[in-house]
Amino acid sequence: MFELVGLALPEIDPVIFEIGPIFGIGPLALRWYGLMYLIGFVAAFWLASRRLSRTTWTKDELSDLLFYCFIGVIIGGRIGYVFFYSFSSFLDNPLYLFKIWEGGMSFHGGCAGVIFAAWAYSKVKGWSFLMVGDFIAPLVPIGLGAGRIGNFINGELWGRITDVPWAFVFPNAGPEARHPSQLYEFFLEGAVLFVVLWLYSARPRPVGSVGGLFLLGYGVFRFIVEFYRQPDEHLGLYDIGLSQGQLLCIPMILAGIALIIYANKKRPVSDSHFEKSVHAGSNIQKNKKTNKKSKNKHKVVKN
Repeated sequence: MFELVGLALPEIDPVIFEIGPIFGIGPLALRWYGLMYLIGFVAAFWLASRRLSRTTWTKDELSDLLFYCFIGVIIGGRIGYVFFYSFSSFLDNPLYLFKIWEGGMSFHGGCAGVIFAAWAYSKVKGWSFLMVGDFIAPLVPIGLGAGRIGNFINGELWGRITDVPWAFVFPNAGPEARHPSQLYEFFLEGAVLFVVLWLYSARPRPVGSVGGLFLLGYGVFRFIVEFYRQPDEHLGLYDIGLSQGQLLCIPMILAGIALIIYANKKRPVSDSHFEKSVHAGSNIQKNKKTNKKSKNKHKVVKN
């Protein structure tokens, strides 16, 4: 037997500050994980503002879109965690769903929340949902990467036992050296995926292809990293040797491939076409309202 010696994780309190409980709720705490997501959201808004000129959206419309997507991340992330990773706790106590202060967020749930929020807002505004998805997709890896740094600082979601030179000993994971899987995810799902999507979307692409590439890229990267990440203790691995995270990535990968195939059956669009198409629905709605008002006016005159 040989001892696996790893780097010691810097001792950083995962809680920046804590208040409460207030009226029986809480305590409420600001954690590094949450702060990292906030930083990711601010960075995403800044980058989105730089590309705002490629659309005919106003800055307020962009702010509203990203705000609803941010809410979608929180609600979807929590619901996804409870139903994908801790459903038994929900069955024992349905109020567990609302105990956000106890921690527990799922990316796959958060992704579904963003997709729903983007779809709903696109429908209200009469925008093309696929084009909105193409606009948002390159911004998502920023928050993902920041969140993984937060996981690393918190010393959570650690990797499997290993003897690689860059292994870390995580305080809550025993004395064994482990893969810093949070950093692997930061690099692949955050940095690499962002660069790929940002550069790919810099030129006109088939509608839906950027969103499809995000689904495919994240699904593949996460599937790979899961081989180095310690499975959830209460779930473990399935009989086929895959984790819950890997199973959730499979539909993402398939959806990404299907969306890319579908998108590439159409011609690439220019930025000017993007501006016209993304508002095509809203222009139709405006024309219908104008025609309706005109008809009502004629009816009044006739009477």
